[in-house]
Amino acid sequence: MRQSKKKSYHAVIIDDEPIIGEALQGILSDEGWDSRWFPSGESALEFLHYATTDLILLDVWLEGMDGLETLQQLREKDYCPPVVVMSGHGTIETAVKATKLGAADFLEKPLELEKILPLLDMAVRKRSLYAAEHGNATLGVYPLVGESDATAALHRKIKVVAPRHSWVLITGENGTGKEVVARNIHLNSSRARREFVAVNCAAIPDSLIESELFGYSKGAFTHALSAKKGRFELAHRGTLFLDEIGDMSLQVQAKILRILQEQSFERLGSTETVRVDVRVIAATNKDLHVEIQEGRFRKDLFYRLNVIPVHLLPLREREADIVPLAEHFSELIALELGQNPKLFTREVCEAFRSYTWPGNVRELKNIVERLSVLVEGEKVEKQHLPSHLLMPVHSLKASQVGEQVPEQLAPDEVVGTLKQARDAFERRFIQTRLQENNWNISKTASCIGIERSHLHRKLRHLGIEPKKIETL
Repeated sequence: MRQSKKKSYHAVIIDDEPIIGEALQGILSDEGWDSRWFPSGESALEFLHYATTDLILLDVWLEGMDGLETLQQLREKDYCPPVVVMSGHGTIETAVKATKLGAADFLEKPLELEKILPLLDMAVRKRSLYAAEHGNATLGVYPLVGESDATAALHRKIKVVAPRHSWVLITGENGTGKEVVARNIHLNSSRARREFVAVNCAAIPDSLIESELFGYSKGAFTHALSAKKGRFELAHRGTLFLDEIGDMSLQVQAKILRILQEQSFERLGSTETVRVDVRVIAATNKDLHVEIQEGRFRKDLFYRLNVIPVHLLPLREREADIVPLAEHFSELIALELGQNPKLFTREVCEAFRSYTWPGNVRELKNIVERLSVLVEGEKVEKQHLPSHLLMPVHSLKASQVGEQVPEQLAPDEVVGTLKQARDAFERRFIQTRLQENNWNISKTASCIGIERSHLHRKLRHLGIEPKKIETL
């Protein structure tokens, strides 16, 4: 069983004096904390709309929204960590107001180190209590958990891509964490203090696309009693996340292409042009090359979106991530339930690593949540697992892996190690699908739900020689 790693705690500093912000960041860093400094309540609240933290250090006297008003809005959030209010003009009246609004403590400036350090211990102790009270276990800033080479490479790519303003296209199977990656790109960019606006393209009917994306003016149609901003306008100077981009109709694609090219539009019922500055991150579980070939996706829209491609491997190809992710979810769910995290035995960890996870990370999280709720003891044993997690790979039903699979391996393919067995199964499975599709790579990749480039890598890995492929 993997040993728990030392946790990293997060703090948000809200102070309009850069010297104070930098000094506090230095103190927190010396104590092993990560921190972010914001010069105003407005900018911090924008950041905390999509991220959470373990401690907030908040100055009372701020330009614009003052500290007490900021505190009041923070306390309205689903999850609010301890908030320590600071003031260089501290009075009993201010301290009382801050306490009534929910402040965990009150500090006078100039700040003294010996008074700050106990606050860090207090925040660590109260974190789980706050999470249980408010029912929100998403602690930290959308962490990308895992120990595989693929996850390490993804961290490096986000670090390089995020500071740029280039558009990004994220591809991968359902449940691989495309939105988590998109939010990490946003939160590590210069737009982090602005909005991250997510749009599920598959869920917007053609008849509502213009009002949803572009907004409308008062009186534009019946029941339009007031003006409403569209998603593009809400994402101004921030990030617009277009999820399920491959499921849009061609009509909707044409409208989105126009706004993406011009970065301007008119609200319904208005002749005024609205200009926006938006970074676009799109995501899809489909192979857009196949969609283009079959006339379901516009080639010009693809080239507009696909500036920086990011492909997420399925969980079954990131074996080193499975147990760390399961332990991470166990910790988060335990905080939400107000209990200790479940511990996974060696047999359970091996079953996790052996399963194909057709639902990817989302399925793993659901399984861990089920076990956290139903298992009474501290340890999750092998007998607690759902039966399908214990079945051999080659005997899984089609509905469990998303495809009809060969029922058994040939006698000469029965091999010793789990990896050899998995490779033998995949070799047989892919060869069968290739034959069914007349060795057409694009059709085969679409049929089994992976990218064409990924299938090519599989062929090389499994020793299926390219010379056998008659049609590319």
